[in-house]
Amino acid sequence: MNFLDAISEQLEAAGDTVVLQELREGTIHATGRNLLALIAQVRTFLRSKKLNRGDRCALLGGNSIHWVAMDLAIISEGLIVVPLYARQAPAELVTMMKDCSPSLVCSENAALRDGILEAWPEIPPHYLFEEIFATPASDDLAKPVLGETDPVAILYTSGTSGEAKGAVLTAGNVGHILRRTSDRLDLLMNHRPGQDRVYQYAPMCFAAAWVTLLTSLLRRSLLMLNTDLSKLAVEIRSLAPDYFVNVPALLERMRRAVDEQLDKTGGLQLSIYRRAQAAWMQTQETPGRFGDAIWLAFAKALVFPVIRKKMIGTNLKALICGSAPLHRETQLYFMMLGIPVLQVYGLTETTAICTMDDPRHVEPGRVGPAIEGIEMKLGENGEILVRGPNVFAGYWRRPQETAQALRGGWFHTGDQGEVNEAGNWKIVGRIKNLIILSSGHNVAPEPLEDLLVRNLPGAQQVVLVGTGRAYLSVLVTGPVQGAQVQSALDGLNPSLPHYKQIRAFHICKEPFSIESGLMTTNGKLKRDVITAQLKNEIDGMYAMKQAAKSG
Repeated sequence: MNFLDAISEQLEAAGDTVVLQELREGTIHATGRNLLALIAQVRTFLRSKKLNRGDRCALLGGNSIHWVAMDLAIISEGLIVVPLYARQAPAELVTMMKDCSPSLVCSENAALRDGILEAWPEIPPHYLFEEIFATPASDDLAKPVLGETDPVAILYTSGTSGEAKGAVLTAGNVGHILRRTSDRLDLLMNHRPGQDRVYQYAPMCFAAAWVTLLTSLLRRSLLMLNTDLSKLAVEIRSLAPDYFVNVPALLERMRRAVDEQLDKTGGLQLSIYRRAQAAWMQTQETPGRFGDAIWLAFAKALVFPVIRKKMIGTNLKALICGSAPLHRETQLYFMMLGIPVLQVYGLTETTAICTMDDPRHVEPGRVGPAIEGIEMKLGENGEILVRGPNVFAGYWRRPQETAQALRGGWFHTGDQGEVNEAGNWKIVGRIKNLIILSSGHNVAPEPLEDLLVRNLPGAQQVVLVGTGRAYLSVLVTGPVQGAQVQSALDGLNPSLPHYKQIRAFHICKEPFSIESGLMTTNGKLKRDVITAQLKNEIDGMYAMKQAAKSG
């Protein structure tokens, strides 16, 4: 049975049980029966357009019940869904659509449609959701047979350097990952009967969020869809989810918010919190002292339960974190509060997942073992190589890039990693991000950037530069002063080998953002674009340092 048939079976079994909630003023619900009816409407509409098997359908919209129905209906008709990030610039969306040549474009609202039309007047047939869901469902909707190798989706990668590429995922890719994620969630929930309560705020056009959606439907969970990021904190507390998928940036913000609130409150609570935190981190490196146990006991009784309740409510079993490596210190922080954090590692090309933490054996700072059926090993320069049924079919109409990525039967991830004897993986950084100094030393920037941003309150982003130079320098964004940056560097550099020491900095007035074109849609830095755009500032930083040295 393919993954789509399995989901349909679960929706039929759900009947009048609510499986989706769209969180907006006047929450919208969909039962298993409702969702099947909506899917039937979309399938009827699609059939009226006389599309051919394998045609692409672009899907543009925010998280919603209608988006879910559209996604499943497109695949059900033997078509290929191309979900796109609705908040992306119209010109970028048009570039991706021209690349995949959709036979149909489906937009959530007129504003999205009009923005696309302005950038691409010759766009293929384009319909609004409201037009599509006005179609009465047909009674005769036999599904085309969906084979394991049939493509079901084209997901566009972030494009941190250069144009985004469309990763083609097959029914077999998706089916394997859904089975493995469900198995791991069974362990987390201890095979508990009843519905999982799952919160979803990430856009479902991204691979990890899409897999979360499909896994939730397969498990007959209640998936609660955020539609307003400003309500994130309130919803997390009030909805009491069992788990939800996060990115490291959100967990870092949650942690900073706790620190800031306690600093304002002050008094005994702050004193206990600070001492307990220091004791906890100390016990992770060396055997704890008697005093450490006392402070931790006080905090567990008086402080940590209050923080947990205000932060995530009372029901959470775990925070699941992916997209980028999470600082070990942050993972330990949440563990200190009694909130497990499970890490996941993967790429769009691996159907979002390669590794997942086992809830019974979490090793902080690592992203868990390879999931069942997937092989991973280290190649040249410590590059992580992956082989298994989760690896994509290739990039859409890009044979050269596909051949480069899939060599010798292995997918070359471009990530540097390490694996220990227990089989738990650690992500070090991206190979293409390596900085090669004029001395020949190679430096992975991510670990140093992580260290610096943790020791520089107020910094929003730090980007290490120095390829071809004699030493490393750093670009810093956020409300920080030069003296603060220098103090952080003075504290960090003595612990580093000479070639990893950061000897100059430049503070950027504005943070790097998606809107400025300096970050990808899922929050990754476009390093090549940043260094090109700030070339004069970088050259000036090195020239100033050299002048000071000469003087």
